[in-house]
Parts: sequence; C-alpha cells; structure tokens
Amino acid sequence: MSVKDSALVETVLRQIDAAHIHTVKIQFSDFHGVARCKAVPARQFPHVVEHGVQFAFPTFALDLAGNPASGTGTAEEIGYADMTARLDLGTFTILPWEPHTAAVIADLYYQDEPIEMAPRNILKRIIAEYEKRDLLPIVGSELEFYLLKRDNGSWQTYSDKPSMVYTWNGTVDPDGITRKICDAVEEMGLRSLAVSHEFFPGQFEINLDHGEALDVADRTFFYKQAVKEIAYQNGLMATFMAKPRSDLGGSGYHMHLSIADPVTRENIFYDPKGDHEMSDLMRHFIAGQLAHACGMTAVFAPTVNSYKRYVPGAFAPYYVVWGYDNRTCYVRIPPERKGGTRVENRTPDGVANPYLAFAAALAAGLDGIVNQLEPDKPFEGDAYSNADPQRTPVLPQYLHQAVDELERDRALCEILGPSFVQAFGAVKRLESQRFRAHVTDWEFNEYAFHL
Repeated sequence: MSVKDSALVETVLRQIDAAHIHTVKIQFSDFHGVARCKAVPARQFPHVVEHGVQFAFPTFALDLAGNPASGTGTAEEIGYADMTARLDLGTFTILPWEPHTAAVIADLYYQDEPIEMAPRNILKRIIAEYEKRDLLPIVGSELEFYLLKRDNGSWQTYSDKPSMVYTWNGTVDPDGITRKICDAVEEMGLRSLAVSHEFFPGQFEINLDHGEALDVADRTFFYKQAVKEIAYQNGLMATFMAKPRSDLGGSGYHMHLSIADPVTRENIFYDPKGDHEMSDLMRHFIAGQLAHACGMTAVFAPTVNSYKRYVPGAFAPYYVVWGYDNRTCYVRIPPERKGGTRVENRTPDGVANPYLAFAAALAAGLDGIVNQLEPDKPFEGDAYSNADPQRTPVLPQYLHQAVDELERDRALCEILGPSFVQAFGAVKRLESQRFRAHVTDWEFNEYAFHL
C-alpha cells in the first residue's frame, strides 16, 4: 500500500470514528444500475480495505426478477465462482437517511484481473482511452423521476392537484420530499444544481453539477439511491422508469457531454472561430453520437418499458437527427458557449445505468473523433413532423431490436468489450422473452369479452 493510500485509509477511519459509523455498505453497480452490496461492521472495515469482499459472479446473469440468463459467461461456465470487490476509498460517503451508516463503491476483479463487463470498469477503460489522447471527458446528469403513493391498492401520483412545469411549492410537493432529497444530496457532497417540477403531477427533475465522468457517474449512482430510499421512508415510491403509466409522460436521463484540456481544464468543444462557435472536435463527437445511435439504444433504454417513451411528440428522440437548441432531436446543442459548450444526448431514460450510459456515449464520441466523422446538416424545426421517414434513421422500437443493433455495431462492441455485450445481451433477451410470453391486462380487457 502506498503512502497516499495509507493516508486515505486513515482519513476514512477517522471519519468513521467521528461520525460514530456502525456499518459500512460495500457497493457495486450491476447491469441495471442497482446497488448490490454487503454491509460490514465498522470494526471489520480495515480487514475489508486490505482483502476486499467476495460476491458471486453470477450476479451479472440475473434479470430484475432474479431469473438467471443462460449464456452470460458468468455462471455455469465458470462454476458459479466468486469475484472480489476492492474498495475505492475516494467514494466513501455517509448516508444521511440511514443512522450510523456509510457506503463505499468497489471495483470488481476476477482472478486478480479487472472484470471487463463490470459497468464501472467499462467507464474507467473508456476514460483511459481519452487520457491517451490528452482529452478529459466532462459530463452532467439531468434525471427525471416520479413520486407515487399507494391509494386503495393502486399507485397514484404523489400530488393529485393540477400542476404546471417549473413550479416548486406545497401544491406539487405537499410533504416536502424533494427538499429532503436535496438536503441529503448536499450533505453527501453530490452537488445538485437545481430541482424543478416537471410536466406531470408527481414528476420532478434534479440536476447534478457537471464534472469528470467517473465522479459524476458515482454521484449519480448514489443520488438515485437517495431518491428511492428517502421516498420509501416517507411512504412513497420513487421510480425512474421510462413511463410508469399510460396517462403519464416519460422520464428522461439527459446527458450533457463535453471535453476539456486535462491541464488547463478549458472546454475544447468551444472554438470562437468555428461554425456556431463549435470546434472540429465537437463536430466529430456529434457525428459519433449519430453514427452509433441505434447501437447505443439498448444501454440507454434497457427495459421493455423504455420503448414506450420513443414516440413522436413526446420530447424524447424518435428520429436520429441533431440540432441547435432543438428538443425534438436526438442530439441537442444547448445555446451556452465558452465553458458551457456541450452536447446533450436526450435518448437515455431514467433507469439507464449511469456508468454504462456515459461509457456508451463517450465510446461513440471517441469513434467520431478518431475517425473524424462528419454529421449531416443540423435539423431545423419539428423533427417529429418534418423529418423524412424514408431517409431518416429511427431509433429501435423494441428492446430485442436494440440488442440486435448493439451486437451489429462492431466499433461499439469492441470498446465496450465483447464479454459485456454477450452477458448484457443475454440478460436483456431473457427480459424481452419473458414479456413476450406474459399476458397483460390490456390484452385481457381488449379481447376476452368480445372474442
């Protein structure tokens, strides 16, 4: 252990002692972005720092219902072996909603080698590719979610009063839940920028401050836990799912992406002499987003439900086009320039894994930069109504189609890693197959009486 590492261990141990921490959660993100963890007593923490914690590798074979998918390469193929979680002490944080409890994010290893398919490892690997080229990816998270309450056995919107976008008061948040969430986010150092009410009752958006990609992904990982846990403790359910009810709008995860000079930290997407003050680097990055749009969709929209958001007029992408400050496009270029020059990819929905979403977007952008790809002309006007459906690419409309597109995208598969594509594809195909075999209430109500 280096002197620097030893000093960090001592700093964390002092934090544990000063805050009277009894339990530390050792966490990692699965494919779904769910925090898998083991809780260890604080007295065991020094041992865990030195030796790590063992988890079953087949965790990466499970869908959200706990069903194991075959063919992932993580289960029977390796005898259902263990993997080792090694702590990144820089992520240590005290959890405001759990008394005397802290958490730390871990990286995953198998036979002393980083696990290629682990979401955090994938993002770190792609960041390293940028570093080789003296580029520093900067990202920001903008996440929408719903708060729902149980009423007569069904889940209803948290506030049943008429509501408008960009309001934040006792009418839209009668119990002050979003304030509690924001307070926790600030206490954890996750750096929120703003909270607002969205278009539909019970729908909110909290933006996190931009920063280096791994740090923002870690903060987003903790933030989503804070939202769900604090809602649950207050008798509500928070959900980031793309479209929780037919009569409600979708929830997006808008990613803001730029690149900085690693030495000066200046935004090198900005060029005062470029077209619309955009650098050539930014233009190539945009082209990469468009070239790999269909291939990235399975990562950006990783559930069957996700595809109910991709409909014209829903302020979610449908046609793969880009435009200046145009919310009907796949890629929007916000109007800010200089340090705020950036690309907004509007495709992911709220359930997207932040590590994988950033990894895919940065991988696509890097391919555009390396191969100096050029985008088509920016789209003007309403893309939903005016795009040529015969000539303009459309996003995949079903999960199984998106998995097929991912597997066809050779450049994306190479940088994300073949083991990830294999395992992720197997899990998502199982989910798609299970849904295809399930008889929904809509089908019964539509057909049973009449036919």
